[in-house]
Amino acid sequence: MSGFFDIPSDLQHSWWGLIGLHLREALLPVLAGLLLALPLGQLCVRIRWLYAPVLWVTTVLYAIPSLAFFVVLIDYTGQTELTVMIPLTVYSLVVLVPAIVDAVRSVPQETLAAATAMGFGPVRRYLQVQLPIAVPAIIAGLRVATVSSISLVSVGTLIGNQGALGNLLHDATIYNRPELAWNAVITMAVLAMLADAALVLVRVLLTPWMPSGGSSGSGRRTTPKTAGTRPVPAAEPALKDAAR
Repeated sequence: MSGFFDIPSDLQHSWWGLIGLHLREALLPVLAGLLLALPLGQLCVRIRWLYAPVLWVTTVLYAIPSLAFFVVLIDYTGQTELTVMIPLTVYSLVVLVPAIVDAVRSVPQETLAAATAMGFGPVRRYLQVQLPIAVPAIIAGLRVATVSSISLVSVGTLIGNQGALGNLLHDATIYNRPELAWNAVITMAVLAMLADAALVLVRVLLTPWMPSGGSSGSGRRTTPKTAGTRPVPAAEPALKDAAR
């Protein structure tokens, strides 16, 4: 294990440098995907027939192999990080769009009616009522997209050492150093677990009214059932905070 952290000079980065590069190439696409998915998801909620074609398009794009994506992009973006991050952004949409649509649709109609009665317009109601209530399901989608992105960055090694930690897998073969492959696999796994734990913490901080073992892990059920016509308990704190 003496050479576990002995990174070959051709990678032009230290171990910590590869970690920073890997996180940048993995997390920026997820952030970009979220910024695209939020308005797109809300549009699908408001125009219901649009959801099916949007989901079909994102699924088809997800099915495109990353290498084929690279071949198409490389003439425009070259052998750069951008060539890796654009496909990862597109891939994240297949997870984030359904998560956001399902989460926003799960907000009880009684809560929306109460917000409207309090004078909330569509934009304010979406930002201050629907999104806070939908946070657990959105975070669940982000967890899947983030872990997947951290794993897929390694494919970038196919286009000129743009795979960050994945480049260690390539060098492990060239220099016959299996410890480099172990370094890449273990480090990426640890990064994925830490990123997942950080998102769980974000969910806890953003939804203090929910139990710490809430439903964000499944992404299926984000709020308790309604009782009669009264807003669900999980919706009340968000609605009260938005009204202040």
